Amino acid sequence: MNRQADTKVVQTTTLHMNVGDGEHSYAKNSLLQEIVISKTKQILEDAIKEMFGGANLTIPTFTVAELGCSSGPNTLLTISYIIDAICRICQEKKITKAPDFQVFLNDLPGNDFNTVFESLPGFLQKLKKEKGGLMGSCFILGHPSSFYERLFPSNTLHFVHSSYSLHWLSKVPDGLVNNGNIYMAKNSPPHVFQAYLKQYQKDFFLFLSLRAKEIVSDGRMFLTFVGRTMINPSVSRDCCYVWEALTKALFGLVDERKHHIYIHLTVLEGEQFESCWASEGSIDYGGGLIEEVDIDSFNVPIYTPHEEEVREIVKMEGSFTIDKLEMFQINNDPRDDVNNTSFIFNEAEVGNNASKFIRAGLEPFLARHFGASVMDNLFAKYAKVLGENWCFEKAKSTTIVLSLKKKKL
Repeated sequence: MNRQADTKVVQTTTLHMNVGDGEHSYAKNSLLQEIVISKTKQILEDAIKEMFGGANLTIPTFTVAELGCSSGPNTLLTISYIIDAICRICQEKKITKAPDFQVFLNDLPGNDFNTVFESLPGFLQKLKKEKGGLMGSCFILGHPSSFYERLFPSNTLHFVHSSYSLHWLSKVPDGLVNNGNIYMAKNSPPHVFQAYLKQYQKDFFLFLSLRAKEIVSDGRMFLTFVGRTMINPSVSRDCCYVWEALTKALFGLVDERKHHIYIHLTVLEGEQFESCWASEGSIDYGGGLIEEVDIDSFNVPIYTPHEEEVREIVKMEGSFTIDKLEMFQINNDPRDDVNNTSFIFNEAEVGNNASKFIRAGLEPFLARHFGASVMDNLFAKYAKVLGENWCFEKAKSTTIVLSLKKKKL
């Protein structure tokens, strides 16, 4: 396992969702993100309607960028919503032909673009069948790169969308001493909260500045990302809950390792104490366990902002006006919903579902630091922690919805 503090800079080869379509893949465990996209559909359509307003839709090619596209069933869901909305506007305005669409799918190079590309023929065929002669051509291209870099030529994008990506930072904040935690927690020193906020301010300001160069005047940007409900992160449960639970699961692996060492020492009867400890490296830990130093050297490169922090950065950067900024919450097991009348609470099942959601998004990054051999054990413990806590407090994610308009030049 890697015990060096190598999470200082996020590696583009390991920061990605679980690939493929297996049990722990993002494709099979992205229902929560699908619910978020569905819940924000009306706000998205309103932004597109407002964009065209009294305009006559003379744009020959409408260019869209999907930033942090990931893979799986949600990748093209928002694109289909955008195309639907524009085609509907064309029909309302008695326009016989919608513009061509040029769509860029962006994510880090480690993303499972192969799965995305395999789904394109079916997606395009479905579009043509549904839209008929109204539909123009649709060109979809992949663009592997960080969205904290310049991605497109100046004034070429009409619409930018990003769902559940912008809470990821460009790197772990510098100078963190956050022993016993992997993120901001109630017992984190003050400098940890300040460092995370500073990195977020730098990253989000940069993101807005880059997109301002690429988006046409009066173009739109529609963003959803994980946030928090309280301005003070140390008391905001939706900010820290899932990470504190994951930290507890990690320390469960530490305790298990100590237990293995203790058992090993007790059976080496008659040997010198020093020689017993010297033999520690030869102990079989049954799947690989971790040391406390591994946890102390690890912090997740995520920041869940409060809406006021978002407003402040948008205002400070100055290229966009806020059309809408809203928040809502959903349970981390999205099946546990007031609208799901068939849901029956089961502690183990709820914990397992919530754990799979986190595993699908974090496993490659966690495995790089702690080792792939501990992942099954870790997430089994994590599911147990979440299930036990769910009896007393449901784990919720807070989503911030931000609709922006680029100021006219």
